Amino acid sequence: MKLNVKAFGFAFGIMWGFGVFFGTWYLIFLEGYSSEVTLLGHIYLGHTLTPLGSIIGLLWGLCDGGIAGLVLAWLYNKFV
Repeated sequence: MKLNVKAFGFAFGIMWGFGVFFGTWYLIFLEGYSSEVTLLGHIYLGHTLTPLGSIIGLLWGLCDGGIAGLVLAWLYNKFV
């Protein structure tokens, strides 16, 4: 069974983006706002523990997760 590469990439991007978004809000509720650069902020330019930073992380996660999903589905289809 082969995967639909575009659909898998889109779904993976949504999951990754919202994971970053909700993970950021979880840390905001635990620790409060912080404009300090976090580990994720080193990877995703502009991501901080602020509401705007969570949206920036969501957008980066959508792009990053989408590309990763495309590659994973493509590799899966090649090996199946």
